Amino acid sequence: MPADPLHRAGKPQRSTTSQPPSGSGASAIEVRRSARRRRTVSAYREGDRTVVLIPARMSEAEEQRWVTVMLDKLAAQESKRLLGDTELAERATRLSDQYFGGRARPASVRWVTNQNTRWGSCTPAEGSIRLSHRLQGMPEYVVDYVLLHELAHLLVPGHGPRFWRLLEAYPRTERARGYLEGVVAADRLPHLSAADDE
Repeated sequence: MPADPLHRAGKPQRSTTSQPPSGSGASAIEVRRSARRRRTVSAYREGDRTVVLIPARMSEAEEQRWVTVMLDKLAAQESKRLLGDTELAERATRLSDQYFGGRARPASVRWVTNQNTRWGSCTPAEGSIRLSHRLQGMPEYVVDYVLLHELAHLLVPGHGPRFWRLLEAYPRTERARGYLEGVVAADRLPHLSAADDE
């Protein structure tokens, strides 16, 4: 493997590898500490591994916080590379297999631009799932949650206890719901115009 050009000189860095939080999209996380790195933190994908570069002086708690932040940033960047309807359908199949044993099989999954008050919708009789274009660019775990929510409706039509038990299988449900609630709350905040700032 070629040497990392960013860290050729100086003291050797400490590197640790761990399993990522569920839903992060990578199979392992490697944290590389560098004495030359003072304040900046960066991350990139290397095959099925995520490499996070941090200053050597960071505490373990700071490291954990920054790993989470950088995983979310990478996921958001990857989500911005817009998925087409075909990729969205493939993702739905993968999620159904992983969390519902493949029981939720939609006939169609697609992006739509006419859903401005809902994140997604499902018509169980037709087996169709539609996701709002407003989700494009949001972190991957948020899009996955909305897809799983709509897939669950293929198995349980309403929002009763049985429905929510299905979604408990996805470990980032609460985090994704919180993210979406934050987006809705931010949209409701009054927006100041440039004239109001003067």
